[in-house]
Amino acid sequence: MNMTFLQEMFQSITQRDALLRRRQGDGTPPDHRRLVEACHRLLESDGEASSIALASRALGMYQRLVPEERQRFFARLASDFAAEPAQIDAAYARYAEQRDNATLEALFEACEPRRQELIRRLNLTSGGTVELVRMRADLLGLLREHPELSAIDADFAHLFGSWFNRGFLMLKRIDWNTPASILEKIIRYEAVHEIRDWDDLRRRLDARDRRCFAFFHPAIGDDPLIFVEVALHKGLPARIQPILAGEDAGIDDPEIADTAAFFGISNCQTGLRGISFGNFLIKQVVQELKQELPQLKHFVTLSPVPGFAQWLAERRDDETLPEAVRESLAELDDPDWHSDSERAEHLKAVVKPLAARYLVDEKNARGLPLNPVARFHLGNGAELHRINWLGDVSTKGLRQAAGLMVNYLYVLDDIERNHENYTANATVARSSEVKDLARKARKLTKGETSK
Repeated sequence: MNMTFLQEMFQSITQRDALLRRRQGDGTPPDHRRLVEACHRLLESDGEASSIALASRALGMYQRLVPEERQRFFARLASDFAAEPAQIDAAYARYAEQRDNATLEALFEACEPRRQELIRRLNLTSGGTVELVRMRADLLGLLREHPELSAIDADFAHLFGSWFNRGFLMLKRIDWNTPASILEKIIRYEAVHEIRDWDDLRRRLDARDRRCFAFFHPAIGDDPLIFVEVALHKGLPARIQPILAGEDAGIDDPEIADTAAFFGISNCQTGLRGISFGNFLIKQVVQELKQELPQLKHFVTLSPVPGFAQWLAERRDDETLPEAVRESLAELDDPDWHSDSERAEHLKAVVKPLAARYLVDEKNARGLPLNPVARFHLGNGAELHRINWLGDVSTKGLRQAAGLMVNYLYVLDDIERNHENYTANATVARSSEVKDLARKARKLTKGETSK
């Protein structure tokens, strides 16, 4: 059978239906009821060609829904496309009588929500994966006010975990010779340190001591999933401003660098939030860099601490803290506090130990570190290595973290052990320096003098 002919035929069907969708889109936007009916028809379809056409139409209808109708559509997905309780009970009864692989498989099939098969079929059409990623982005925006939709998100996450498996991801080096269409997206998606213009981007990509890598997926095309910016350095960097300004820490030749510093990791697709790419990205970038520059000894991040300033502000009302500590924290209200060296040194003695307490001891409802960046790197097997005072004195850095930045150190021989300890016991791997700061924090909060 001529597979090329079939592929061209299916593509022709999809393109013809897309043209029809555009023509139909000139009228009144459809409501969610019509889309639900289209989804039922898609699930009932037996032919591949007809399924592709039906999937294309359904996605086209979704794109034209207004936000209120999208929320109603998701509500119908939750209620009308769930698993059938009667089928689950019957399948479980058969499994209870005859515990074999066939009855177990039937039980699994009965337990799967019909939404998952619907999502699979929607993915049949050309560009379906991209549209489904966008659909999940819409859904994520609704979850705070509509937690009852979380089951749908679990279905998306389950399927995306397979579709965006590491085996499908392609690592590419991003440099100044990368096509402009991709470079524009790097500027737009940068989430940690804003790229102001093309000159700013060139400083980050074109210097000999810089590297940038991104993951791509065949179904998403030239839209990156996640990218990481790297600065080659002599020693561990403590401040972000020299890196962003293009200073090279005295490195004229990358061959003399001993450290690769990951200073920006940006997830590009909101609809893929929670689908883990970062751990794969860091590990593969480490391998790429080690192959290019075998003299590199240290792989470390220079990471922000989002939420720390807010946590500090909440401590000012904590009457269990000594009054002197709360008075010191009130000095952070002055936007220029960091410019006064004497005041900054006084605050350093208070804020750095509290940062260690925040990163090591403060937990969320799941018993994991409160800080999201810490969860990411510790979960990947890194060590909380160093807390850098005035590491980011930009307006954003002062506002979100009182100017602090953190080095998370990836020691290749320790990654697996750290990851297992974190996963099993939420253990925070940390250096002796951070341990000392945590001890100072305990003394500080009891009103004892730290030495």
